Amino acid sequence: MTTVRREAFGRVPPEEGGGEVEKFVLQSDSVKVEILSFGCIITTLETKDRDGQFSDIVLGFDTLEGYTGKHPYFGTVVGRVANRIANGKFTVDGKEYQLFINNGPNSLHGGAKGFDKVLWSTEVLPNGVRFFRLSPDGEEGYPGDLKVWVTYTLSGRELAINFQAQTSKTTPISLTNHSYFNLAGHGSRDVYDHEISIEADSYLPVDSTLIPTGEVAAVQGTGFDLRQPVELGKHFQKFHLDGFDHNFCLHQGQDRRLAARVFHPPTGRTMEVHTTQPGIQFYTGNHLDGSLKGKGGATYPKHSAFCLETQNWPDAVNKPHFPKVLLHPGEEYNHTTWLVFNAA
Repeated sequence: MTTVRREAFGRVPPEEGGGEVEKFVLQSDSVKVEILSFGCIITTLETKDRDGQFSDIVLGFDTLEGYTGKHPYFGTVVGRVANRIANGKFTVDGKEYQLFINNGPNSLHGGAKGFDKVLWSTEVLPNGVRFFRLSPDGEEGYPGDLKVWVTYTLSGRELAINFQAQTSKTTPISLTNHSYFNLAGHGSRDVYDHEISIEADSYLPVDSTLIPTGEVAAVQGTGFDLRQPVELGKHFQKFHLDGFDHNFCLHQGQDRRLAARVFHPPTGRTMEVHTTQPGIQFYTGNHLDGSLKGKGGATYPKHSAFCLETQNWPDAVNKPHFPKVLLHPGEEYNHTTWLVFNAA
């Protein structure tokens, strides 16, 4: 049985567009999740350890000001296109589009004011909440009026996130939730004692600006082979890695499938990620530096969290051999990601 309640969380300042922000609290016997109508942000995610004790396992802020300010997309839904587009450029139907450049020479996570920085309209469901917005033609340089629905539903130990969209003009789209996790509890020092496995035989090598080179490389015999669980800290040392920020290529198909599993031996917490998406970005908080003051005054240093962002492959709009990223009028974009929590 899931309960859903809503409460006020603050106001967006007038210069940012104004409006009341609500927080929606979804609670089952084993999971509690809090989500804002601003950016569809997951602010809190509490799950049980092996002793039945709840801890909040996502990074974030206590107040709306944290989320309206500059931060690394804690808990947000990013779009229209998650991840990077090279030089912020792409061509559709013979017309070149120029996006806002906000990450070195590239466009990242939708641009200057992506889906993470806007207020969404809301609809309460029996076991969750649905958010909606219309992204107007030309927003951040993207073509077409895009209707977007993001639905969070909680059922027992499983949180489902469904993304749907329809467009008036052909446009690239790849939506994800950008939560930062630490199964020891947010504010814990690092994720080195986490064990991770990713169900991927290949990954995308990147250039110095983190744009995929176009090669689809086998993980076999490399530090990217996470098909069997590895303990992150030891794995970093063994392969002299500074962390991950790479797309892993999942087995293709429209059906739900396991993408990744994370286990934290000290608490017994596990998290599985299942998805219909073709890729998953594994990011180990390499750019966190402890400068942000998080919930309860916590600081978040480098490698103090990980992200598993289900997505289309980065820069797919400029790489014809990558999975299809264009949505055409009359079609529906529809993907779901499931986070499943257990304790062993």
